[in-house]
Amino acid sequence: MSHIRIKALGVYHPPHSVDNEYYIRHFDEQGKDIRRFMEHMGRKKRYIIDSPHENGLTMGIAAAKKALDQAQMTGCDVDMIVFSTQVPESLFPMNALFIHQAIEARHDVVVMDSNANCAGMTVAVDQASRSMLSSPDVRTALIIGSDYNSLVSGPEDEITYANYGDAACAVILERTEEDTGFMDSMYFTDPVNIDKILYPAQGLAATLQADAPGKYIQWLPFDANMALPPTFELLERILKKNGLAPQDVRAYCLSQFSLANVLKIQEHLKLEDAQMIYVGDRYGYTGTSSPFIALYEGIESGRIRRGDYVLFWTIGAGYQLVAMLYKY
Repeated sequence: MSHIRIKALGVYHPPHSVDNEYYIRHFDEQGKDIRRFMEHMGRKKRYIIDSPHENGLTMGIAAAKKALDQAQMTGCDVDMIVFSTQVPESLFPMNALFIHQAIEARHDVVVMDSNANCAGMTVAVDQASRSMLSSPDVRTALIIGSDYNSLVSGPEDEITYANYGDAACAVILERTEEDTGFMDSMYFTDPVNIDKILYPAQGLAATLQADAPGKYIQWLPFDANMALPPTFELLERILKKNGLAPQDVRAYCLSQFSLANVLKIQEHLKLEDAQMIYVGDRYGYTGTSSPFIALYEGIESGRIRRGDYVLFWTIGAGYQLVAMLYKY
């Protein structure tokens, strides 16, 4: 029986790092004290693009090449390419086509872009894994998640401007006969907040037709805690369905949006500190790639090893929750 496992990962971030003090001074000048907010979100530093030669696509290409090097593969070994982003560098042609060109992939390759907002890379890995299980000719897949978040974060909005960082992660999936890899996924979707996080704020048509303002994300207040009860239920269901207790999972690679949410999930499931992988203090919130950057750092630090159970969880704007279970 075939299984789909994670063969290798690559991460790229720009070299420019910005600490909290910059943002604290920035918002102090606007009469806003963000110190408690920074503590709540768990931020210390984040990587920010400061070069006109870098963008979400260039980061994605760099991460893809790092993953291929790690796997000792070339672009000719890849059967599927999926590029997940909320901030595409181009709509025509798709970003994945530029990845295809950069890694010199073959002509008979599945190529696509995808967007499920911050849940995007998790959804892409889930759907690619399922596609590979039903398509015997697709033996390897390259999934890239890359968001140039600082590009669309308004300098007067502390939730985005002080919180987000820029980075990309690439994952190589491969077919294997070993009893390992992708196990299951579950979703919870409730569009109750569909009008709270908007980009472009007036919609693409209105922005282009009527020249409406829309350079930055519009983030309106809402109760973010409403997503926690269904999150708890989602995580409990996927564990129970697969015969696991919360303590059986070596690592929880969760959305890095908020340290407070990570701690609430830890408390609810009665997890040990060693099970929680948090890197949002170093990277900021990188959007679509954040659970997989946590996986990468967990592997690099030795906290995640082959054969360990890993549970991913993330949330997309509007909102949608995704839980995915892997045996690394």
